[in-house]
Amino acid sequence: MPARKAKIDLAHRPRLGDLRPLIMPSPSLMEARAAAPRATSAKDLKDRRGYADDFLGSFVVPWPTVEETLAGDVQTLGGGGQRLDYTHFSVTMSRSKRLALYVGVNIDGGRSVDIIRRNDSWAYDGRLPNSAQVGDELYAKNGLDRGHLVRRQDPNWGDDAQTANADTFHFTNCSPQMSGFNQKTWLELEDYILDNTQRWKARATVFTGPVFAASDRVYRGVQIPQAFWKVVAYLNDDGKPSASAYMIDQTRELDQLDLVFGQLRTYQRSVIQIERLTGIRFANLADYDGFSNEERATGTRIEALIQGPEDIRV
Repeated sequence: MPARKAKIDLAHRPRLGDLRPLIMPSPSLMEARAAAPRATSAKDLKDRRGYADDFLGSFVVPWPTVEETLAGDVQTLGGGGQRLDYTHFSVTMSRSKRLALYVGVNIDGGRSVDIIRRNDSWAYDGRLPNSAQVGDELYAKNGLDRGHLVRRQDPNWGDDAQTANADTFHFTNCSPQMSGFNQKTWLELEDYILDNTQRWKARATVFTGPVFAASDRVYRGVQIPQAFWKVVAYLNDDGKPSASAYMIDQTRELDQLDLVFGQLRTYQRSVIQIERLTGIRFANLADYDGFSNEERATGTRIEALIQGPEDIRV
């Protein structure tokens, strides 16, 4: 007797879309899922005091402002504020760039705490949507560094130095810088500023930010700044208010974005020139800057190439 054919129930036959391969995700996929972006909650950051404009005593240095054309680009926070406060420093963000417009830090060299850098784990700030901050996706497999705008060591003073150190590792304090940027003259300049806060009554205030331009190269959906600036306010040896300004240019290096290449150029500039380049206003700091006063007197732009700390004029 011939074998009976199995009867197939077509009504319950599995459809192609119902089939699931019995295959475990690859290890790399599992790692990617596990490595979800880290974020610090708004609740954990709510008590940060941030930048203090009276940090230099009677030499009051207000938080910078922007000219009218930039006002609409300043990122507004949930409560209506426009400044993110951390421990001893603050950040004003650009809505369109998703990067900081500028940052400001109070440095107390007399109370500095040396904290060893143990990792490079950066976090989103929970007071803003992740989409308003440029994250790790920009920095993979290229010559870009996650550049601290507020230098990691600068706010690390006093009893809350450890908190300040951790606070600097937020993407809001990060800006794309070519690898050589952090390794030569700019780092020497920051060392010079930090080391000499002892001479300046142990205190200084430093503002830092990128120079954004319409011609900035777009890379992975982000406009990469061609240059960065610093404006420093301090008390000189006689206790008189003083200010100075600096700029570093990475234009040539950005032409070789996928390589580590070239030596960056650093210049001492006037506070007035930084204001004109950026649209950011530093109250009356230009009045205390020798380069700015010289430019006003002569009508000529003053610029000095810095090849080492010995070239810095204060």
